Amino acid sequence: MTKENPRTSSHFQINEPLVFEQGAPGRHAFDLPELDVPAIPVTEILSPVLLRGDVAGMPELGEVDVVRHFTRLSTWNYHIDLGLYPLGSCTMKYNPKINELVARLEGFSTAHPYMPAELSQGALEVQKMLETALAEISGMDAVTLQPAAGAHGELTGILMIRAYHESKGRPRQTVLVPDSAHGTNPASVTISGYEVQNIPSTPQGTVDIVRLREIVNDDVAAIMVTNPNTLGIFESDIAEVCEIMHAKGALVYMDGANLNAMMGIARPGDFGIDVLHINLHKTFTTPHGGGGPGSGPVAVKKILEPFLPIPVVALKNGGNYLFDYDRPQSIGKMKAFNGQFGMHVRALCYILANGPAGLKEVSETAVLNANYIRAKLTGAYELPYDSPTLHEVVFSDKLQARFDVHVADIGKRLMDYGFHPPTISFPLIVSGALMIEPTETESRQELDAFIDAMLAIAKEAEANPELVRSAPHTTRINRVNEAAAARKPVLRWTQT
Repeated sequence: MTKENPRTSSHFQINEPLVFEQGAPGRHAFDLPELDVPAIPVTEILSPVLLRGDVAGMPELGEVDVVRHFTRLSTWNYHIDLGLYPLGSCTMKYNPKINELVARLEGFSTAHPYMPAELSQGALEVQKMLETALAEISGMDAVTLQPAAGAHGELTGILMIRAYHESKGRPRQTVLVPDSAHGTNPASVTISGYEVQNIPSTPQGTVDIVRLREIVNDDVAAIMVTNPNTLGIFESDIAEVCEIMHAKGALVYMDGANLNAMMGIARPGDFGIDVLHINLHKTFTTPHGGGGPGSGPVAVKKILEPFLPIPVVALKNGGNYLFDYDRPQSIGKMKAFNGQFGMHVRALCYILANGPAGLKEVSETAVLNANYIRAKLTGAYELPYDSPTLHEVVFSDKLQARFDVHVADIGKRLMDYGFHPPTISFPLIVSGALMIEPTETESRQELDAFIDAMLAIAKEAEANPELVRSAPHTTRINRVNEAAAARKPVLRWTQT
């Protein structure tokens, strides 16, 4: 096996220099005509404190230089329109272009958040329709669209739980978090003023019901359950978990980030869940990555509806939508305005385009794709939990570690085959974890190419481990000191 491979060897690669290293004196991108009016010094228009002098080392470039530089850089990016993103837990599925077209309609793209409700009826109707759809899909009673993303939704949900308990006279002290939960859960609990108490998993990868019964008492406010959990395993005892918690007056928060596994098949509200957040970018194909915009609506049962953030979109007599601020038990605003409106448009477009039958097929296909990968890779990679998996599957590097090849090496080598690595080293309860989620949007051909690459790497780890340990070989930048990059980033260019 050579360092290059058929998937990437034909790609034209160029080591693009910094823009500061390009250009030549006298180059410029435009010409302005001679002034036909008297010249006015810029200092008569702007205060000198707002002006800067010449920037040392600023390159002089023509238009073609600038366009080609940034176009070439754009080809370096791996993106969802290019290929599979097998990130477990993060769910990177393809974003349909119809969503983008609808979000760019003038009435949506130019709507300003400060417009009064009477001039925003269409936008408010979109939000109300999305709330209704998400409530139906999740089996809940009410929804807020304010949270900016998943962790923000977690915080919103726990603050509502706290407000609920305070309305009963005591906020309680502890929130239970299983070791198979999403990593942001403990942070959300702490920020909300609660203490975190861990719940262990059974050998089957689900919440330990026996231990849960021992721990729950009158000081426990809630449990945060990720379902399916970060092992891709459905919490089969979830109804019993809800019964145990409710018997002690505690509530159940479900991390509904990945509804991909159950849309049209099962509804969290029907299990007894009291509150959950929904990542629109994970399930409903709104853009993901690059720092945003995210969107993490929170759905609640009736008992928590009074505590929803304000304002709430309401339909009053006469058929007009408005923002309802008259909610004395509300936890207040969680975000400026009413959430990421562009994401709401995209998500509603996706829901309406698929319809109930289509959303069910989405979940069925996501589960099928994950289990196809599981079946093909089992044996080449260790499967630490043998319970049935749904939309994602977690392997480990245990078999490759015999040859001193570890999970980071496997991820780096996968880049040589033209794929983005899966989530590695998470969940923490699996040593050397490889967490793979193909989603429903990938074809069998793409899955087969990914599987072939993973199988080839498993063989390389045994036959030529140094090849894997020194990967990647075909990328523009090879291994970097990741610890130094995180602790001592170079954020400013200086001319030498």
